[in-house]
Amino acid sequence: MSTFGSPGALPTTKPVPPQRGSFPLDHDGECRHIMTTYLNCIKKVKGVNEDECRDHAKSYLACRMERNLMAKDSFKNLGFKEDAEAQQNDSGEKGVKGELRW
Repeated sequence: MSTFGSPGALPTTKPVPPQRGSFPLDHDGECRHIMTTYLNCIKKVKGVNEDECRDHAKSYLACRMERNLMAKDSFKNLGFKEDAEAQQNDSGEKGVKGELRW
C-alpha cells in the first residue's frame, strides 16, 4: 500500500508533569463561589492587575489549600507579597496602577 500523503512516523514524546505537580479539580464546587467572584472582578477591571482581584485570587488559593485541593504552601511562594512587605513596598514604590511587578 502507498503511504502517499500520510505524515509518516510521528515522533514519540514523553509528557512532562507540571512544575508544581498535579492537583484534583474542584468537582464538588467547594470553592466555586470564590472563583466566580474572582472572574467577575477580572471582567470588571478588564484584566488589569488590581489589588481587589489579587485578594480574591489569594482567598481562592486559600480555599483550595484548606480543602486539600492543592498542597499547602506559603503565599510568598505563590507570587503574593507578605502583608508587611506589601505595605512597605506600596509606600515607597512608584509606578503605573495595575502594572505587573516581578
